[in-house]
Amino acid sequence: MITRSAFAALLLATPGMAQESPTLPAPEQQVLTGVDRFFDALKSKDRTRLAREMIPEGMIFIHNRMDPDDPRTDVVAVSDHLERWAGGTGEVAEYMEYETVLIDGDMAQVWGPYTFFANRKISHCGVNSLSMVRTDDGWKVANTSFSMVPPSECESIGAPYTPEDIVE
Repeated sequence: MITRSAFAALLLATPGMAQESPTLPAPEQQVLTGVDRFFDALKSKDRTRLAREMIPEGMIFIHNRMDPDDPRTDVVAVSDHLERWAGGTGEVAEYMEYETVLIDGDMAQVWGPYTFFANRKISHCGVNSLSMVRTDDGWKVANTSFSMVPPSECESIGAPYTPEDIVE
């Protein structure tokens, strides 16, 4: 367990969980550099930064299981998400373990569990499936599909951080 203040410092210092990964071949590292930029943009106070890391024509599929009695799948255009995101003001951070990286030419898939923080508290966890596309500016998130479960289920899905990791 770590204290809340040590955990807050850790959240600010780490873009994702890639630094815990074994050394990967160069193509996989290039893809993960794009994923790290995406997560850095999520944490940034510059709310326009995320738009530089996503393909606006993409789609987001949210497999929401926050209410077990009412699971649903929401579909959001990346362009709509970016518009709403630009107007947000809260502090957010997301940390993902990069369990699988697959590449075929200019497309890649990155899969793994994540933990999402809102205002330094765990909001939810889940599994990310990030569809990456290589552009002239590097790898970008084109489409994403992710599950959302309440913090009480973070450990069961193997999320990088769980409520038990944080002590007051």
